[in-house]
Amino acid sequence: MKKMMIGLALALSITIWGQKTPAKANNLTPYSYQTFNCDNKGYFDPAKYKKEEIDGINKLLYQFNGVVFDTQPVFKIAQLEEIRNNREAYLQELEKQYNEKKKELYSLKVIDLPKWKKLMEETIDSFENEYQLNKEEILAYSDPFTLKNSKYYDTCREQIDAISSPDREKMFAAWRAYTELKSKNNADPKGVMARFDAKMNDPQKEDYALIDMIGLGFHNCANSSFRQKRDNEETTYKDFDKIFTKLKKTCDQP
Repeated sequence: MKKMMIGLALALSITIWGQKTPAKANNLTPYSYQTFNCDNKGYFDPAKYKKEEIDGINKLLYQFNGVVFDTQPVFKIAQLEEIRNNREAYLQELEKQYNEKKKELYSLKVIDLPKWKKLMEETIDSFENEYQLNKEEILAYSDPFTLKNSKYYDTCREQIDAISSPDREKMFAAWRAYTELKSKNNADPKGVMARFDAKMNDPQKEDYALIDMIGLGFHNCANSSFRQKRDNEETTYKDFDKIFTKLKKTCDQP
């Protein structure tokens, strides 16, 4: 009699051996961690590594990699006014996040190998720059001329000069050029330019220009200047997995 399938398997389990000559099983220490869509259980040799060092690398890869700060996005006039009206509160919240996250990040321990030390240095550099960029943007939404003192002035001179120019027509021209360039990579370039023209004819066109030129033009330029371009990022994640003598991944199927 045929058996009926009652359940549906939602997970895939994979066991990986990380070393050619693993240590004796009774000498290994278990370590569980989560990645993007997997629950992982590994076993490491405590004679080689300390748990706090593995914890540190884990946090660098999965907690402090990418955008770290929780900030208010600015895509609409109402969001712009919200930041302007509560600028000091937003600066204080940013500072609070910075101090809390900095304390945790700077206290992390990593395995004493060049690749993990480099990862720590790169993560700290991105963290400090992300904080600085967020701070500059909050200030610039209220006073665009503050960007003249930006840390990223040499890198993003074109964007900053347009944003901070007393000649608003110069900013509008730069805004149009930026939008035209952006429209070429859009599936509906005519629609992009039509929305731009509508904003240009709006009484609050200067605010619309600042939203795009600060939140997109300047932000993308500055952000790309300090984000580490890790061509071997996938290798770094694999190197972390190799810390474990034995590793079992239980992953949700895509």
